[in-house]
Amino acid sequence: MPELPDLQVFSANLNKILSGKKVKNVSAISDKNLNVSKARLKKELEGKTIDKVYRDGKELRIAFNGSNVLGLHLMLHGNLYRFENENKNKHTILQLTFDDDTGLALTDWQGAAKPTLNPEENDIPDALSDEINFKFLSDKLSRKRTTIKNFLLDQKIIRGIGNAYADEILWDCRISPFSICNKIPDNKIKALAKSIKGVLTHAEKQIRKNDPDRISGERRDFLLIHNAHKTESPGKHKIKTQAIGSRKTYFTDEQELFK
Repeated sequence: MPELPDLQVFSANLNKILSGKKVKNVSAISDKNLNVSKARLKKELEGKTIDKVYRDGKELRIAFNGSNVLGLHLMLHGNLYRFENENKNKHTILQLTFDDDTGLALTDWQGAAKPTLNPEENDIPDALSDEINFKFLSDKLSRKRTTIKNFLLDQKIIRGIGNAYADEILWDCRISPFSICNKIPDNKIKALAKSIKGVLTHAEKQIRKNDPDRISGERRDFLLIHNAHKTESPGKHKIKTQAIGSRKTYFTDEQELFK
């Protein structure tokens, strides 16, 4: 699944590509996860011009003139592809064709990707927002007896952090992913706040450097801990894994456990 740094790069590249384009045709091949009818989607978006593309939490959002917004949640296997004249991509869920006969296709072989017309706004802070600081984290953590890994993944507390980057963040600040939230001391909470911003922004830079034009997929080869091709951390400690449900957690003994 593409995570926040990937989506940051996708949104910037799509904004450069799509801003100013006028939608000639909207085709929702599948409306299984669409929140409105196919006819309503066509009516609202055809003939409209794209103002900008941006990221919101784990979604990409396309804003059109006239105030409509199309949200795209890629889920686990969603991909975006540009095409000219004809979309030949398999497993297409939604395609937008523009007045210059170029287009954008949303695909997902699993059929789980979610297009949403005018997704609801919420006040849950994004992981890269200024709100994610020591004060915010200290307040939220003091009320929780769950593990810090689950805390970071909870999109009702902080939007945007996924499984891989939760592991990278927790290794960076040397907190065990199995630590209990309300047992973490202030000095480690301060380190956590710094690591959230630092790890995510560094990853975005790495992706831009290696794949400057990317609009889909994920790039993980630079990750230090959540990386199946590495056996040791930069500090030469063995990288351990533990499966929790459908997710796998990567960690080392360098990380302090608070419980």
